[in-house]
Amino acid sequence: MSSVMPETETNPIKACTISRDVQNFDLLIEDMEAALGECWGDLGFAEALAFFGQPEAESLEFVALAIDENDEDNLVLMGEIITQAKTRGIQVILIAEDVTPASLHQLLRNGADEFVPYPLPEKELQSAIDRLHSPEPEQARPQQNTHHLTSGSAKEGALIVTHGLAGGTGATTLAVNLAWELASIQSEDTPSVCLLDLDLQYGSISTYLDLPRRDAVFEMLSDTESMDKEIFGQALLSFEDKLQVLTAPADMLPLDIIGPEDIERVIEMARSHFDYVVVDMPSTLVSWSETVLQAAHVYFATIELDMRSAQNALRMKRTLQSEDLPFGKLRFALNRAPKFTDLSGKSRVKRMAESLGISIDLQLPDGGKQVAQGGDHGLPLASSAPKNPLRKEISKLAQSLHELGQSEAKAA
Repeated sequence: MSSVMPETETNPIKACTISRDVQNFDLLIEDMEAALGECWGDLGFAEALAFFGQPEAESLEFVALAIDENDEDNLVLMGEIITQAKTRGIQVILIAEDVTPASLHQLLRNGADEFVPYPLPEKELQSAIDRLHSPEPEQARPQQNTHHLTSGSAKEGALIVTHGLAGGTGATTLAVNLAWELASIQSEDTPSVCLLDLDLQYGSISTYLDLPRRDAVFEMLSDTESMDKEIFGQALLSFEDKLQVLTAPADMLPLDIIGPEDIERVIEMARSHFDYVVVDMPSTLVSWSETVLQAAHVYFATIELDMRSAQNALRMKRTLQSEDLPFGKLRFALNRAPKFTDLSGKSRVKRMAESLGISIDLQLPDGGKQVAQGGDHGLPLASSAPKNPLRKEISKLAQSLHELGQSEAKAA
């Protein structure tokens, strides 16, 4: 590791760590040495701003700002360091340990290019450095994928939500295929549909539709106060020119990095430009779950015929009712439902609904291996397996929702 004032004649400094005490981040020291050898230095917070103005800083490519919970009282200084670095064309990797999501959110909004949690996952720092040096692949995608929202008469699109109450209950599969069926429901006067992946950590809609994860999504979510239709449109990707998709961010982010106000702005922006907005929620309840529930026209809670789903459905029911939230909005969707001839299975479904005090409004048949194969190939079931029983049931659901929407529009 080089000193604060390295001999730039022999070893130009390509990067610097900035921290209260770099010895608190021993893994960072190891990873910096592995990535840069001796071509890096270390700065304290107070030294960083002064160093940026010196000739030795001209060779800097990036800085790694390392903070922990003890540094949260100095967020203004941290923000100024990031701002000054960006002004001089120096990229910033934020290394954070035990920092609250609110503080992390503030620093990312100040302009940090990458976020890596500490302790550092293996090779994650090198991956972040590689992303800083090669942003081109994401931009090299065809620019026509970016959706440009048009001005005109404002819409008030229907908000349809899917929420898996247990892992593997088909919430994302339902969201993707329902959105696609709505987007291709008729050849003329086709409704406009937007699909939002709000599972910020494990969202897989981009995989199911073979779409890239883009930095524009994180940038938009980081500053929704400044979001307009151009920024929102740039974060969307078009799937076969019919369906507009907001994928999950490229990096795994804390679910509470955004708040209820952020989600409300995103939903309102989407509803004002699309006839249908389909949202795939994380299974975890967060501070903005209520915001989505209150705004939803239809809220599908997917379950399976097993004990974990039954227990989670009961816990969800108790939670919403204890908070006086609209539990009645939930429409329980049973994934891998028994076949028509399976009388024993149908009896189990009835007993499950009665014991939980719920109504199972939608029964989705088992689509078999074709569902996973379609997801692996990045295609909705309508394209990969049009005769699949699950696809047929989702198509019927889309048709009924569209007819209901049209009848309500005429009545209004």
